[in-house]
Amino acid sequence: MFQYITNKILYGFLTLFGVVTVIFLLFNILPGDPARMMLDQREDTEQLNNIRKKYGFDKPAFTQYLYYLNDVSPLSIHSNNKEDYTYLAEKKYNAQKLFSVGESTIVLKYPYLRESFQKNEKEVSEIIAETLPNTAILAVSAIVIALVLGIFLGIISALYKDSIFDRVIAVISTFGMSVPSFFSAILFAWFFGFVLHKYTNLEMTGSLYEVDDFGEGSYIQLKNLILPAIVLGIRPLAVVIQLMRNSLLETLSQDYIRTAKAKGLTMVQVVKKHALKNSLNPVITAISGWFASMLAGAVFVEYIFNWNGLGKEIVNSLNTLDLPVIMGAVLVVATLFIVINILVDVLYSWLDPRIRLN
Repeated sequence: MFQYITNKILYGFLTLFGVVTVIFLLFNILPGDPARMMLDQREDTEQLNNIRKKYGFDKPAFTQYLYYLNDVSPLSIHSNNKEDYTYLAEKKYNAQKLFSVGESTIVLKYPYLRESFQKNEKEVSEIIAETLPNTAILAVSAIVIALVLGIFLGIISALYKDSIFDRVIAVISTFGMSVPSFFSAILFAWFFGFVLHKYTNLEMTGSLYEVDDFGEGSYIQLKNLILPAIVLGIRPLAVVIQLMRNSLLETLSQDYIRTAKAKGLTMVQVVKKHALKNSLNPVITAISGWFASMLAGAVFVEYIFNWNGLGKEIVNSLNTLDLPVIMGAVLVVATLFIVINILVDVLYSWLDPRIRLN
């Protein structure tokens, strides 16, 4: 297993290298001068030249690409010349110097995602650190709703195959897969946050933290999590129901299940002790993909409910062409996809001993 995980991590780094290359090429072929984007209406010739020199925008595209690789790489090379872009003192990250080679120093550091064009040169890593936890909370809540309800309804649907329960659950599942997230978000916000507001006490919009009426601080408002979590969990819920039903029906037809029944075990005991665990692999596959996608931002849901997460931040950055924030967010999301896939593969081997990681 150690060799497998090591290989996956190596492949992950190669994938991230490809992601870095693609997003750099994609956003650097856009028309416009990044220095002018940063200064907006306040630019003059001297300021523009200073910004271009500070961020390396005055260099050829390939040199800028190497600078970006050097910034995001944990192991990077920095010049001892104060006039160079790669001079270590210009960076705001903590770096551990390893050794020097001529006029350069090799350091070990956290990836540097640069600074926002629009938010007073605030570091991208700070922006992501502020918004990603909100998205993670929303995604985890939605996944919990989808898993708990989906596994339960999937088991009921399998045990009562072709019954009225099975048909009703199939309709719910089909409806959940068919309705777009942005339409569900608008519908839920309007109906539960506006029409039934006096009964539900839920708001149409709101984030996890709200400022109090006196502006003296913020407080957690958990009720704002309910509607976006439900909306975000509708589609994975529909997927889990169908996967759980089909997987459980297939598992229940196996010989060892018939043997367990012949020993006098009840259906509840058979499902609990034998069938359920072996039926979860397809569910975990689907949920891992959905979870990674949710961490990508759940853009429509966050934007409609005004949830201050990574998805909303990406939309705002696209509107303002804040390229470093967009590039940093994409890189973080890609890293999360890779980490989640590795964890899911390891979890497979625990759920099903027949699977061996090679």
